[in-house]
Amino acid sequence: MLNTLIHGAQTDAPPLIIAPGLFGSARNWTAIAKQLGRQRQVIALDMRNHGDSFWDDDHSYPAMADDIAEVINAHGGKADVLGHSMGGKTAMMLALNHPDRVRRLIVADIAPKSYEHGDSHGALIEAMQALPLDELDTRSEADRQLGVQIQDPGTRAFLLQSLSLRDGPVHWKFNLRALKDNLPAILNWPETALGATFDGPALFLSGANSHYVAPSDHELIRALFPQAEFVELENAGHWLHAERPREVEAEVAQFLS
Repeated sequence: MLNTLIHGAQTDAPPLIIAPGLFGSARNWTAIAKQLGRQRQVIALDMRNHGDSFWDDDHSYPAMADDIAEVINAHGGKADVLGHSMGGKTAMMLALNHPDRVRRLIVADIAPKSYEHGDSHGALIEAMQALPLDELDTRSEADRQLGVQIQDPGTRAFLLQSLSLRDGPVHWKFNLRALKDNLPAILNWPETALGATFDGPALFLSGANSHYVAPSDHELIRALFPQAEFVELENAGHWLHAERPREVEAEVAQFLS
C-alpha cells in the first residue's frame, strides 16, 4: 500500500485524502494537511514511484487510482479526495472508476485532457539522472551541481526535497526510470468507460496565472463531473498550494463543509 502521513484524528466525517503531483510527496502538503486536520483526519500520500512508496513499472492512471482506493478501503471505505496535477488526474480517475469510494472530489489545477509540455519534465528527469550522487555530501553541493541544468532555484529546491542524504547511499526518492518511461502516459488522459461520470460534488481549483485549466475546459470537465464548480485563485500559478496555501485551505474547508 502507498506510504501515508496522517494528520488529525478520526471524526464523523470521512478522511480527506491528498494526492500530490509529479515529483511531489506527502511532506510537501504537511502545512495544509495539519491545518485541515484540525477538523478531520487528513491522509497525505506518496504516490507510487515517489517518496517512501513502492516502485513499479506501471505508472498508469487506472493503477494509481487503484492505489488510492486501497488506502480508502483501509480507512473506512469512503473519503473526500484532493489531488493536484498528476494527483488531480488520478483523483478524477478514482472518482470515475470507484465512485462509491469518493464523497467529494477536489482537483487542483489540472483538467482531464492531454498536455504537451513533456520536454520540460523530461529535462528535469534527465538532470536528476545526471547528478553524480556518489560524489555528494551536502544538499548545497547537490543544488550547485543541479543548477548547471536547472536554472530556477525554486524548481531545484522542490526537487531536492526528495534527495535522501541519509539512510545509506545518497539517492533520489523517485523511480526516475519508470517516470521517464511513463511520461507520455502521465501527460496524457486515458480513455474512460463510455458514459462514465462522477455525479458527486466536485470542486476544480485553478491558479489565475496558470495555463493548465482554461475556461474552454469547463465543458469537457462537466461532461465527466456534472456537479463541477470552478474557483480561480488570484496571484497563483500551477503550484497554487505552495503559492497561496491559506486560500487553498479556505476553499477546501468551505467546500467540504
